[in-house]
Amino acid sequence: MIGLIGIAVIFIMVFGGYLLAGGKMSIILKSLPFEMMMIGGAAVGAFAISNDMSGIKHTLKDVGKVFKGPRWKHEDYRDLLCLLFELIRLARSNAVALEEHIEDPPSSAIFQRYPKILKDHEAIDLICDTLRAASMNYDDPHQVEEVLEKRMEANLHHAMHGSHALQTVADGLPALGIVAAVLGVIKTMGSIDQPPEILGKMIGGALVGTFLGVFLAYGLVGPFSAKVKSVVEEDAHFYQLIREVLVANLHNHATNICIEVGRQNTPSHCRPSFSELEDALKEVKQDAA
Repeated sequence: MIGLIGIAVIFIMVFGGYLLAGGKMSIILKSLPFEMMMIGGAAVGAFAISNDMSGIKHTLKDVGKVFKGPRWKHEDYRDLLCLLFELIRLARSNAVALEEHIEDPPSSAIFQRYPKILKDHEAIDLICDTLRAASMNYDDPHQVEEVLEKRMEANLHHAMHGSHALQTVADGLPALGIVAAVLGVIKTMGSIDQPPEILGKMIGGALVGTFLGVFLAYGLVGPFSAKVKSVVEEDAHFYQLIREVLVANLHNHATNICIEVGRQNTPSHCRPSFSELEDALKEVKQDAA
């Protein structure tokens, strides 16, 4: 919703100010289809040249994040801590029983209690791979932490592709606007024998290209890129929490301490309170009893 409000504010303030200053929309509207065809078409073509099909799909999907916001909410972080608590407690009490859960998560009664997390393959793979490695005595916490860090860096780099692609388009739009404006000037010079009022409208139409390129770059595409980057970085905290808890587990801290480490590393606006998490963990213990 906030994204739609932002777009509405941009259009109202820019064009409202233009109209209040005495500007006429007729010149812009007359030139807009042709300028948009040149600038927008060139931007789309350049975007297609610089990305493969998977990159294009990834970027188009990321545009939705501008309006949806981060995927992981307050209750998801609480559920993740509860899930990790169950798995760590089981690993320490009965390592053999843990295997059936980490080898086939969709069939696991523990994972099934957290359907949103279960749908995220990266989160599930991260949890299961690390617990599987720990069960094979691959228990050097520092080495595991380094492996997990490199894995998450690679995932974050991939997740940032949409933001980088949008920013590249935003960087090119002003120059494409100048190209469209130059073409408009060339057209105007071909009609130099026309009266001033005709030439004025033609020059005004040419300048619409410069305006459109800058407006799209800094008013829409650039902010879209920044928002996608912000959402991706915030969602990455969810996976960082998994790493912190599982590494704390490898250090043989008490289970409650491992979960508290994760709680403390949760972003402040999503962090469950100590009492809230305690109540949730009590319910988990009762269900498991």
